[in-house]
Amino acid sequence: MPELTPWAALPPERQLALREAYAADPACLTGTCSLERKTAAFADWLAAQGVAFSEADLHPGRRA
Repeated sequence: MPELTPWAALPPERQLALREAYAADPACLTGTCSLERKTAAFADWLAAQGVAFSEADLHPGRRA
């Protein structure tokens, strides 16, 4: 299995392109308001794209 690229290591243009592709994919509709479930679904989708994403990536300014 190839190593995943951390979300934070991607340039902003690539992050935006991935967010747009995710939003346009009808298979990605979660049908939930749960932020935890939405984050998990996005992380799973990104992993298939070769990108690692975690809840910490939601608030990058809070990293210690």
